Amino acid sequence: PRSTLFPYTTLFRSGHERRPGAGRQSNRMTQATLFDEPRDQQQPAINTAAFADAEVHPLDDDSSVVLVRHLITGHDELLRQRSTLTGWEQRRRWMYNREVDEPRLTHEYRDVASAPAFLIDVADALSEYCGVRYDGIWMNWYRDHRDSTSWHADRPANTPQTAVVPVVSLGATRRFLIRPNAGGRSTTFIPAGGDALIMRGRCQRDWV
Repeated sequence: PRSTLFPYTTLFRSGHERRPGAGRQSNRMTQATLFDEPRDQQQPAINTAAFADAEVHPLDDDSSVVLVRHLITGHDELLRQRSTLTGWEQRRRWMYNREVDEPRLTHEYRDVASAPAFLIDVADALSEYCGVRYDGIWMNWYRDHRDSTSWHADRPANTPQTAVVPVVSLGATRRFLIRPNAGGRSTTFIPAGGDALIMRGRCQRDWV
């Protein structure tokens, strides 16, 4: 069956600084501003053997995070390719009593069949491993540290009692923190470019 509850999610992360003029004056970004020069990079590939060495980290009796290292090789080149897509935009969301700009850029394919071929292959590999058929792709581009977001759960994956949400990280290494929804000590993961984090169980209901 096709999943309509939650998308396969990709986090695009870059360690590069913004160039002058690449600020937040526009809410839509249609071309790359960080990767203008052609590069001789390793072509991206999916390393399905990485699933065999996946690390399972229980959070409690109902939730866990699976860390899959080196799932994508050539992740820098994949990041460069994705940065050239048209359709990146800065969206708005309600926070408390007002609507604000999201700092990050977002792109999505509501129908996975309309995505670039390699992303379809990634979604298929994660669907097979997770036992869930993902039919959409959601991508976030964090251009630098100013694009980070506050504590949150993934929507609409927080609607059902349980969900399986994979997150593939590209580009620079950054911390990924998860803590109980009611507050308390956080658990820190440090995915490198090409790694995947898979949140299982009640992560989206009980954790942020």
